[in-house]
Amino acid sequence: MRRSIVSGFVFILSILLLTPAWAGQSVIRILYLNDFHGFAAPHRPLGADETVGGLAYLAGRADALRAGKPSLLLAAGDMIQGNNWANLFRGRPAIEAMNSMRFDAMVVGNHEFDFGQQALRERISEAKFPVLGANVEGFDGLKPYVIRNVEGIRVAIIGVVTQDTPVSTDPRNVTGLTFSPPAAAVRKYLGELKDRADIFVVLSHIGYEGDRKLAAEVRGIDVIVGGHSHTKLEAPVKVGATLIVQAWEHAKALGVLDLSVDGGRITGYHGHLEVIRPVPGGEDKAVAAIVSKYQGMVDRTLDERVGTAEVDLDGENVRRRETNLGDVIADIMRKTSGADAALINGGSIRTSINKGPVAAKDIYSVLPFDNYIVAIRLTGGQIRRALEYGVSAVERGEGRFPQVSGISFTYSPSASPGSRVKTILIDGKPFDPDGVYSVATNDFLAAGGDGYTAFGEAVRSSKDFAAVGGMMKGEKLVYSDAGTWLRDVVMGYIKEQKTIAPAVEGRIKEVQ
Repeated sequence: MRRSIVSGFVFILSILLLTPAWAGQSVIRILYLNDFHGFAAPHRPLGADETVGGLAYLAGRADALRAGKPSLLLAAGDMIQGNNWANLFRGRPAIEAMNSMRFDAMVVGNHEFDFGQQALRERISEAKFPVLGANVEGFDGLKPYVIRNVEGIRVAIIGVVTQDTPVSTDPRNVTGLTFSPPAAAVRKYLGELKDRADIFVVLSHIGYEGDRKLAAEVRGIDVIVGGHSHTKLEAPVKVGATLIVQAWEHAKALGVLDLSVDGGRITGYHGHLEVIRPVPGGEDKAVAAIVSKYQGMVDRTLDERVGTAEVDLDGENVRRRETNLGDVIADIMRKTSGADAALINGGSIRTSINKGPVAAKDIYSVLPFDNYIVAIRLTGGQIRRALEYGVSAVERGEGRFPQVSGISFTYSPSASPGSRVKTILIDGKPFDPDGVYSVATNDFLAAGGDGYTAFGEAVRSSKDFAAVGGMMKGEKLVYSDAGTWLRDVVMGYIKEQKTIAPAVEGRIKEVQ
């Protein structure tokens, strides 16, 4: 009798040992956030009727959605840079809040490099979660992947960032680094991990169109949690067998994806976005304390009133059309440098300013990057190349779209990229393709940043070109003030004017 009991016990034990941990159906919940850019406080976007966002409220909602469910909380990049709340402390507040929220993983975004490699190493060392970057070579601290065990389901998370990082941050920030094609990196690690995981998630900072292309090219990806393009995907999009999700921007939404899993395979899914609003009692108290602590320091530093805006200053649409905020910043750059014209990429203008009092913190939010004004001698042909490049991706809303002063031009968005610009006037006169003009921009574009090779080539072709201590010099640079940030110049202008009310002047016009 005893022998039969022992034998039965051994048989049952052997069955248990041989049965996979994931036997039977379960639901895994993936919560996700992307392109936070340090917008920790609730805010009212330009033209909106309601206040949205707030990291403490997002954290509170995440807590509620995780309760009692096997879950992962993921961040798809551009978390530590953007708003003053993060920028004044080089991203430290964002990491502190993410630690409190118990993130499971984050992929590095292109703007994670904006404070330089040493600052990024410090932020990674502070993080209690892995920071991923499978296609970044030469930077210690980034992991290619992480495997999480969720209720017995092995979830492999592979992180990739855009190959355009070297042109979307200051080139000096990525010296010595290589950004390989995301598809090649994902394919490599899918092969290496095929026997070590059940579900494969790519945490991506390459943009929605890049995610669609990745899903079409690389088999074996179950889910792509995306970022970089600030896309508001209300529900998952399926490309082949791959689900693609993305949760808008600035903590205005939290993504929720429920995966039904049976036998280690996804058998069903449901996903949606939770719009985040500052609901009384809905905040996570620990995260609220972190937000308040750093916001208090920001306010004490930047609460100085510098002037008044009599109209809303539009920084929301700078990637698609001329705006009054783009006009006034370009005008200030041209006036300060004494140049014939000015051009700045829309992506360097990060937010709007609502009508009313303007504080120093508003200007810091609009112009968070440590950039200074330079003016370069360009031929008319080089100016045309720069404008063609600037409007070459207007349909995708990329940051290269130009905001200009002293220049007016027409372009056809339906024409092929590279042949969209139709007419160009400089100082109200037809431009001379062989003439030479001085054009004000910032040091980022002057170095060829955001893909503006016409600027970079012109600067480097100077006979005595040099970059010493971060300041560019050369006979083609007619103005260069590395000691004064562009935002400080803009603040000085508004203080002098006291009141501003810029209007869109029709410098950039669409034609058929």
